[in-house]
Amino acid sequence: MKRIKIRELLDLHKNGSSSLLFIDAEHQDAWWREINASPSYKPMVDEIRQEAARLLRERTPELTCTLFRIFNETGSRLEYERAYFERRKRLNTFALISLLEPEKTEYHEALHNILWSICDEYTWCLPAHLKGRPETFTEINYSLKAAEERPGEPETIDLFAAETGFALSEIMKLTERSLPELLRKRIYQEVYRRIFLPLIRHGPYDWEKATHNWSAVCGGSVGAAALHLMDNSDDLAIILERVLQAVTYYLKGFQEDGACTEGYTYWQYGFGYFVYFADLLKKRTAGSIDLFSLEKVHQIALFQEKCFLSGNTVVNFSDSLPEARVFLGLSHFLKGVYPDLELPQIKLRTRYTDDHCSRWAPAIRNLLWVNPREHGQPWRAATYYLDNAQWFISRHVAKSRYYSFAAKGGHNEEPHNHNDIGHFILHADGETFLADLGCGMYTDEYFGPKRYSFVCNGSHGHSVPIINGQYQVEGISRRAIPKQVSFGTDLDLFELDFASAYAVTELQQLKRRYSWRKSVPMLLLEDNFIFSEKPGSITERLITLLPPQPEDENCFILTGKQQRLRIRFDSGVMEPKARSIQYTDHFGRQVERFALDLEIRRPERHCTTCIMFEFE
Repeated sequence: MKRIKIRELLDLHKNGSSSLLFIDAEHQDAWWREINASPSYKPMVDEIRQEAARLLRERTPELTCTLFRIFNETGSRLEYERAYFERRKRLNTFALISLLEPEKTEYHEALHNILWSICDEYTWCLPAHLKGRPETFTEINYSLKAAEERPGEPETIDLFAAETGFALSEIMKLTERSLPELLRKRIYQEVYRRIFLPLIRHGPYDWEKATHNWSAVCGGSVGAAALHLMDNSDDLAIILERVLQAVTYYLKGFQEDGACTEGYTYWQYGFGYFVYFADLLKKRTAGSIDLFSLEKVHQIALFQEKCFLSGNTVVNFSDSLPEARVFLGLSHFLKGVYPDLELPQIKLRTRYTDDHCSRWAPAIRNLLWVNPREHGQPWRAATYYLDNAQWFISRHVAKSRYYSFAAKGGHNEEPHNHNDIGHFILHADGETFLADLGCGMYTDEYFGPKRYSFVCNGSHGHSVPIINGQYQVEGISRRAIPKQVSFGTDLDLFELDFASAYAVTELQQLKRRYSWRKSVPMLLLEDNFIFSEKPGSITERLITLLPPQPEDENCFILTGKQQRLRIRFDSGVMEPKARSIQYTDHFGRQVERFALDLEIRRPERHCTTCIMFEFE
């Protein structure tokens, strides 16, 4: 949308309230009093109170020079980010508790101090996002003649700088009656200095045309901050024109099936910030700019209910965690916009302290948008095929037990890509047996040339074949071709050819067929290989969280807490070998997982393997 049209709509609908989140100050105060006294909100409010009491006893961690240098010197992100996110937790907590308990001056003072301290930070960006950026340049070349160039001013806007601008702006609007005037001025000053002015002076940024979460988070946060702070419609229209272009590119990253190939947690993150901005924009323009009216946005909203295996266990393809709690506020809000959306159970909600990044926008909306009268329902039994992403997901319920199967095609240049074409997951009643390792620890190397040497990213950490000792390779041309997709009351079928995923010139065909019989429940996996010449080796690799135990020469067993999974194969055709896999998970912990390798004893030009997985 062009700037002139945006300005016309803004002028037509002037914002007369003190905040876009509430009708007026009286309504805001009444709402906080109501939830403070409501038994329905008590578990959520108690979590905030407990965290506030803890944080009040502790010192604010400093973002020291030593911490800032660690990423550049070692590639490790955890040390700086641990302190950074703890500071954001203090910001969120003291803002919320000040609104919940306005009579307690110690909380107001703590809020004022953390707001001032965040305004003092050298940068709101993370060191990992400043590689090669002016904030890390070490040349000293200052002159009074260059004063108009504003040397040393912030230039970079990353995810967390944008989020911080959003958070400070929204917190200021909610608490401005109790904020010192100088602190209010500092917030305006720093948001303009670090967000709005760099956008105009140093943009466009790469994220403005990104087709992944960055365009939604950065763009949505900048737009939200502007909607909160800018009264001048000319200035606001300048920002919103840029932001609307950015979120349009975000939507281009989705196909009509609404799948987020970055994984569920990036849906929650990127689409969440899209929704937060779209809601504020719709309110500011009295519905004249309504991004929710787009059918693609509707389909994206439906993605959440499709990618849960049971409870809080998700289909965690790409850089996604295996378990995730839902943002209940976001879910309830979307249910109000799209009545056909499946509402998750309230017990699956994200607890206040669950978000290790301590993001303000979802934290407050997990209060503000929740309807305590809505308790939700368990995920229903269903089968989905997301045809653009080539994700096949089947969730079966028998005698209150969940049995779920998920597999993917796609290509090997997806956002947060893993080389995982043909990979699959098997899950039973809260426990995953054939698994996706999800995201590893984010470091400099993790997003560099060595990305696919990490076991969680390379195909050697996925349940796909190893051919002639070679793994899958990355690239958009490395993609699956679906051959059959069907689902019924009892039997679901998914077949694809993904020979192009391998740089094995003699491999002409690799058809993988999944037959998922839900009543048993049982999965039959059949791979058909065709080579132009006899291959050197073929190994079927299976990734599991549980140690494979041999039952006999043709069967291994995975024993879970409530279920067992039998893996049957012909030992005359394939030789089994169980291996331990060690890697560093997303939170820096060393974990052990397992691979069951089934190597074809006598590989030929035409080979077929059959592996049966049966729950008992």
